[in-house]
Amino acid sequence: MSAADLVTIAPLAGAVLVAIAVIVVDLVWPGRPDPVLFVSLAGLAVVAGLIVVTGATAASAFGGSYTVDALTTFLDLLFVAIVGLTIAFGPDYLRPRDLPLAEFATVLIFAMCGAMLIAASSDLLLLFLGLELMVLPGYLLAGYHKTDSYSTEGAIKYFLLGSFSSAIFLFGLAFVWGLTGTTRVAGVAEALSGIAAGSAVLSPGLAMGLAFMTTGVAFKIAAVPFHYWTPDAYQGSPTPITGYLSVGPKVGAFAVILRLFVEALGPLREEWLPVVVVLAAITMTLGNLVALTQTNVKRMLAYSSIAHTGYMLVGLAAYAAGRMEGLEGLLFYGAAYSFMNLGAFAVVAALQKRAGVTSGLDTFAGLGRREPVLGILMTLFLLSLTGIPPTAGFFAKAYVVLAAVQAGGGVAFLAVIAVLNAAAAAFYYLRVVVYMFMREPRTEAEPLRHGRLLWVGLAAATVLTIVFGVFPNALLDAVGAAAAAIG
Repeated sequence: MSAADLVTIAPLAGAVLVAIAVIVVDLVWPGRPDPVLFVSLAGLAVVAGLIVVTGATAASAFGGSYTVDALTTFLDLLFVAIVGLTIAFGPDYLRPRDLPLAEFATVLIFAMCGAMLIAASSDLLLLFLGLELMVLPGYLLAGYHKTDSYSTEGAIKYFLLGSFSSAIFLFGLAFVWGLTGTTRVAGVAEALSGIAAGSAVLSPGLAMGLAFMTTGVAFKIAAVPFHYWTPDAYQGSPTPITGYLSVGPKVGAFAVILRLFVEALGPLREEWLPVVVVLAAITMTLGNLVALTQTNVKRMLAYSSIAHTGYMLVGLAAYAAGRMEGLEGLLFYGAAYSFMNLGAFAVVAALQKRAGVTSGLDTFAGLGRREPVLGILMTLFLLSLTGIPPTAGFFAKAYVVLAAVQAGGGVAFLAVIAVLNAAAAAFYYLRVVVYMFMREPRTEAEPLRHGRLLWVGLAAATVLTIVFGVFPNALLDAVGAAAAAIG
């Protein structure tokens, strides 16, 4: 390992050191949350600074297996923001249940390390390693409340199906490796360019490899029909962890898609485009239809997250059909969705600060009068998830829909399905708003006092949700540079 390699991987190494520092601090001051929170959030700020510095110039390490480009920088900063907000939202929920905060922060940061490794991977084996480093902590987090049977059940389902999907993905990777003779992303793309040019044919073995990898990745992003683990894992997990699981692993899995399908398998985009179109259509449709029937807000947001996976796949389909705007829309959607969905789950977690409070619709009845600030913020996040202007969710949906329309053909039909689904989603999102402002509360419980860190996190999520909607150019330049790095 050279000095240049050390500089290139400085953000990843810094993230590992932050996780270790949190463990050490908890050993020195056991049971004291303030030092843990300070070290975690200050360490993440340092990691973000290292990402910006190292991302100023493109570089690679370990013989080209680890690459830092504009996409790596964009995704790494997004991962840091997701984990930072999750840590900020955690204490108010974890303390009343006597769940340890240090382990919570440590596992989250280690999961972030896996996601950062995915973002920088230029080798299929490194990509798979990063994927496993990201999802394994997720299994631990899903079962974090080990005395809760629902949490244990959700974690077991998540672990079993996640393990199967990883094995399937690895089988596909092995087929591609064996038939192309390389695991380097650029080498695979070069080997497949002959098939795209017509000088070679797509062999059955390679087609099987593509099918296995598509299936494995579809599990990770919870695309229909590979979504069955999602509702139980989300509902059973502690609510701040549910918020993280709904965005962190999803964005990480889409990073896998970008490095694998856009870069490595880009020459065969005409072959995998029909699969993406079908997955996008059934994912957003089924996700919204089932969400319409839910009376538990956490479970409703779980099915909603499945629908949002479908919207993001619309952007991927538009790119495969020849529109770079589709790739930019996917990246913009990932960032916008992260902040508005984390904000929504943070409000749910705030209402559950008192142990025993469920996430049913009745819990939200009268919230606009009991805790008006939380009611207003939840309304903002739900409107953004619906796609109402001038929020970030509106511009994100508009970007992927316009890209699909410009792509034409079957992808344009996806735009119609996306718009119809967005209209259907308004019903179950706005139903929560109706409960908050037009229903009487079932109990006369005193309003809860929430920690300052929760309010800081909600303020950050709120500002980003509004800014990315009113001033989308603040994000579009970064999105354009990230898309150009691989497109």
